[in-house]
Amino acid sequence: MDSGKIKVLITKVGLDSHDRGAKVITAFLREAGMEVVYLGRHQTPEGIVKAAIHEDVDVIGVSCLCGEHLPLVPKIVELLRENSARHIPVIVGGVIPREDIPIVRNAGVSEVFLPGTPVNKIVEYIQAVQKG
Repeated sequence: MDSGKIKVLITKVGLDSHDRGAKVITAFLREAGMEVVYLGRHQTPEGIVKAAIHEDVDVIGVSCLCGEHLPLVPKIVELLRENSARHIPVIVGGVIPREDIPIVRNAGVSEVFLPGTPVNKIVEYIQAVQKG
């Protein structure tokens, strides 16, 4: 049964174990009325995509702090395409060098949020992307 809530999967990918920011975002998204599935740390692109499809999420949010955004986040987007789930936007937050933003966007990432982004901007973006 559809609850009408936006459902977001939040996760860490690869060996990145710094998850405080992901947990904070999870709490704020829940406070904004969204349903959040938090996968936690040390996830693989394959596991993230499998969980996103299984949970029927509307958005995938990946938190990156240790440089694994270039090899692993594009793999998530690629696997979504391969699994007929390209409709699920992928957003990325964390420590992403500004010069890497066009690279991950060209790979299919919907939006990148850098440290210091007000949480309400992330909430507003997710709400807007769901309205189409």
